[in-house]
Amino acid sequence: MIDIKLLRDDPDRVRASQLARGEDPGIVDAILAADERRRSSLGEFESLRAEQKAVSKDVGAAMAAFQRARRAGAPDADHLEETAHTARTRAARLSEEVKALESVADAAEAELTGLLRRVGNVIIDGVPSGGEDDYVVLETIGTPRDFAAEGFEPLDHLALGERLGAIDMERGAKVGGARFYYLTGVGALLELALLNLAMAQATGAGFTPMITPTMARPEIMLGAGFIDAHAEEVYRLEADDLYLTGTSEVALAGYHADEIIDLSAGPRRYAGWSACYRREAGSHGKDTRGIIRVHQFHKVEMFSYCRPEEAEAEHQRLLDWEREMLAKIEVPYRIIDIAAGDLGGPAARKFDCEAWVPTQGKYREVTSTSNCTTFQARRLNTRERDPNGSGTRTVATLNGTLATTRWIVAVLENHQQPDGSVVVPDALRPFLGLDVLKPIA
Repeated sequence: MIDIKLLRDDPDRVRASQLARGEDPGIVDAILAADERRRSSLGEFESLRAEQKAVSKDVGAAMAAFQRARRAGAPDADHLEETAHTARTRAARLSEEVKALESVADAAEAELTGLLRRVGNVIIDGVPSGGEDDYVVLETIGTPRDFAAEGFEPLDHLALGERLGAIDMERGAKVGGARFYYLTGVGALLELALLNLAMAQATGAGFTPMITPTMARPEIMLGAGFIDAHAEEVYRLEADDLYLTGTSEVALAGYHADEIIDLSAGPRRYAGWSACYRREAGSHGKDTRGIIRVHQFHKVEMFSYCRPEEAEAEHQRLLDWEREMLAKIEVPYRIIDIAAGDLGGPAARKFDCEAWVPTQGKYREVTSTSNCTTFQARRLNTRERDPNGSGTRTVATLNGTLATTRWIVAVLENHQQPDGSVVVPDALRPFLGLDVLKPIA
């Protein structure tokens, strides 16, 4: 969730972020009011609890005095007994009042937390306002092939995949239903080559390779920001109270939950390889052909923990590593700055890299890198020792894609030949063991 201190100190900045996201800025005032109720009720609770503790000590002292007087037969024993009884009665009343105030304080805390969880991360200055279509193109790299000039009509990735014996959608649907598929033969080898190339690049850059869990507990999903507003997009295993993750970002965000980590030597970087599962709720009729939008795929994901003041520079580093991977598969692509309304809750800024898909005549997302600032780490209680020596502070988290199953689409379509074969990019050849993918029939 967002930093309550930021909201108290600079509510206008949060309101502006909400407006840019297309969300209600009025929630800022609701949060400030809830925060005031929480602080007020907590103050009353703590004041009364302090009084209760003092009275409890008085009860003990009064009872001890009465017991001594009674044993000694002192004339004031009856008076001391009455004093002890009065103290006990007052202590009992205060106990009930403290419990009631504690309940009020807890309710105020729950109200505040619930409101805070409805607010997306505060966007970084310069993020475009608007929704899905309001992105800004930052750079276009490479030139799409002119297939007409080459004298043939390009096939889409599914037609190519079927000729190569690489993709089997029909049997995928038979086994799993719509949006499931088999990668067969060179298709399976191509995916492994892409993911191994990504992992080799990541480890070469100093990332720690990780094979991550693909199920997560609700508190980890919530902490990573994946079941706030889009729970319908996530597969849930109700009998086990677990979720199937749509990215290893979730597991990597939870890796250091409730820990104090050492960032004195620089960011901690992990590269997670996992299967990913997405319900694709609301995507009926979209990308129904082929493997662009599916329920299950594989991905290598970069994840970084860094100091908050280093997060924007780290974001550029992740984008540069994505550029490096895209250069290796030799496809035209562009980089876009995602508009605030299309960011998703955890991200304060997100850059997408979109590869050219010839048969669609447009660019499609193949990588995404997000700066989540302190949003996820605050929820998951991941901290570092403050470099200034004043206790601990929340760290920043960032993520970025290095390769996914969807990259197969870009490789097949951009490197196809008139005879239906596909030239393998040079960087993939050592991992695939082939220079050309040839039709099986």
